[in-house]
Formats: sequence, structure tokens, C-alpha cells
Amino acid sequence: MILIPAIDLYEGKAVRLYKGDYAQMTVYSEDPPAVAADFAAAGAEWIHLVDLEGARCGATPNFAMVRRIRETSGLCCEIGGGIRSMEVVDRYLDAGIDRVILGTAAVTEPGFAEAAVRRWGERIAVGADIRDGRVALRGWTESAPLDAFTFAAQMEAIGVRTLIVTDISRDGAMQGTNLSLYEALLRRTGMRLVASGGVSSLDDVRRLRAMGLWGAIVGKAYYTGAISLKEAIETAV
Repeated sequence: MILIPAIDLYEGKAVRLYKGDYAQMTVYSEDPPAVAADFAAAGAEWIHLVDLEGARCGATPNFAMVRRIRETSGLCCEIGGGIRSMEVVDRYLDAGIDRVILGTAAVTEPGFAEAAVRRWGERIAVGADIRDGRVALRGWTESAPLDAFTFAAQMEAIGVRTLIVTDISRDGAMQGTNLSLYEALLRRTGMRLVASGGVSSLDDVRRLRAMGLWGAIVGKAYYTGAISLKEAIETAV
């Protein structure tokens, strides 16, 4: 399993939200490239980036910072948040970002997601952000009448290979990850599943690896010191 540390960007800073609430935001670093360098030093190969401003407004206000992190860290980078047009997809991938993550647009415009997969193949991933069993949109501020399993089946049908699944209720809460959700999804899909939200201990990492997930994202647990990134990476292998 691949262990992927995360940086959530807001106004060029590394921050974390509590359960997706923008009113409960903690700034952990004003120098995200330095955080990425620490990830690389710990043995990470990938970094998960989220433009939280872009997720709400559908633009790319942190584009320059994303590119800077990619250029200075040497890590493979995936980026999500506000990617709702082919122009933005092309801009990120042409700039050297390794993978873009479609969220809201994959729900509201499945034809766009399918076209992106045809154009870029495995460099397109989809994020399924789940609240109370339903897919959340626009920076988790809205919900769609679509459950996680139906959405996963739709994305697999159009050729998506990587699905990043976040249980919003666990995100930033340090309460462990939603193992039952991932177990159920593994039974229903052949996509590469990446767990996100609540990965807060080495035991979480061990159990996700044992289940056969392709990857797991670590966020707040790293920033608070609850988990050693180096140990988590070694545990995931």
C-alpha cells in the first residue's frame, strides 16, 4: 500500500479543517514547500494536495503554490479542489502535476469526467467525499442525491482507475478510519481505492493494508505528531 501525506492549501498556507468545516480551520505551516520537503525526507513518494479555496469557488487560486511544491519536493503530486474544466485539467498536467482529482465535476458533469479519462487515462482520479452515505460537493458544502456505491460504479464504468474515498465525518477528527466503508467498496469495485479521512494511527495503516487498499492518505495525524510519517510509510509497504 502507498502511504500519501497531505497538504491542504488555503491562501498559500498548509491548513486542516475539522470535518470539512471551513470555520474550524487550523493553520499548520505558512511554508508548504518546507512541509513537502519533510515528507520527502521521511520516505514519501507521493503527496496529496487540495486547494480548499478552489474546492469552494471552482478556480485555481493556489496554482502557483502547487507547481512550486511539485518542482521543489521531487515528489509525485496529485491535486484536487476546483478542477471543473478540461482547461484546468490540462493546465495542471501540462505543468508537471502527475495526477488530478475530479470531485464536484465528476458528479455534476459525468461527460466531462469521461472525456478527461479518455484524454489523460490514469492521470485522472476521482474523489468521492462521503457524508452520511451521500456524495458531497463544492468543498463539502453541498450534498448530492447519490450514494457512494452508485457513484463508484458510475466512475468505474467510464474508465476511472483510482478512487479516493473520504469519510467527511472522520476527516480531521482523529477517531480512526471508516474500515467498514472501504470493505464494502472493495467488494463492489475493481478500482484502486485510496482511503482518506481519520487515518490516525499505525493500527489504521496496518488494517487498511491488510484489507488490500491501494493507498491511504495521512493528514492531521502527521501535523499533530500523533503518527510518525516514516513509520507509517514503512508499515504500509
